[in-house]
Amino acid sequence: MDGGSTPRQQSYGHLLSICLLLLVTFTLPEPWNNFSSLGYLLLALVMIRGLGNPTGSLQFGTVPRRLFKGLGVAAIAVGVLWYVTPLELRSTGIPVIALWALFSGWSAIRLIRGLAQERRVSDVVLRGALAGYLMLGLAAGLLCCALETIDPASFSNVNLSAQDLGQSSPVWGLNFVRLNYFAFVSLTTMGYGDVTPQTPQAQMASVAIAIAGTFYVAAVMGVLISRLTVQESQQP
Repeated sequence: MDGGSTPRQQSYGHLLSICLLLLVTFTLPEPWNNFSSLGYLLLALVMIRGLGNPTGSLQFGTVPRRLFKGLGVAAIAVGVLWYVTPLELRSTGIPVIALWALFSGWSAIRLIRGLAQERRVSDVVLRGALAGYLMLGLAAGLLCCALETIDPASFSNVNLSAQDLGQSSPVWGLNFVRLNYFAFVSLTTMGYGDVTPQTPQAQMASVAIAIAGTFYVAAVMGVLISRLTVQESQQP
């Protein structure tokens, strides 16, 4: 079973493509890396469409589906509001943290449940597993960025090169590449030490990101190992 033959499997490929595209935009020089703002909106839309609809035996339930989609739309709305507001209105980052944390966590759970419905381990399933991990890392990066705008100097050695734009400048003018890098370092529990959390809020956020990454890997590995075991037992 390959090639994204079901809507759920097609969503794996779409989600992975958007995540990789977002990572590529972070490597672009300024101001082109600001296109990552649009990438996050596309990511949220793909998450709503790919993880919010019933596929086969995976129904989720009508009310949970509507709540999930509503949460995704709210996350997009507050994300847009946060990006376009000036830096002096730092409190706009608070709903971004709350809604995106819930939305990305719920998305990861739904993705894991979707992977568990697959009957065999294939490249499609592996793409879905990788897409979920990248999705968590990018969502964690967004949360760190919002936290930094709420409380500047939450992280050391961030070097937001556009901070000299002034308090009336919009949030999207800041360079958040370093914070996204830190989010993935925390997610993988590598801890290079070049960027460190300085405030209690940032430290607890880093702990939460590390726990989320460890939990995701453990859950996905459990699903993949169980499927491989079934495949081997069915072989003549």
